[in-house]
Amino acid sequence: MVLCFEVMLAKRKMSVIELSERVEITMENLSILKNGKAKAVLSSTLEAICKTLDCQSGDILE
Repeated sequence: MVLCFEVMLAKRKMSVIELSERVEITMENLSILKNGKAKAVLSSTLEAICKTLDCQSGDILE
């Protein structure tokens, strides 16, 4: 599973660092999610990312 949130970040004019701070997830874990190296993602993490980016999970799941 890969989270593709770069487009949403650009649309929201938000940096990855800001997303990391708002969602309270480390940059390392965001990188793991982004690069598809995560074996799973907690629904609460996905929900927090979507809430922060004002999108649906289907918008960022690849």
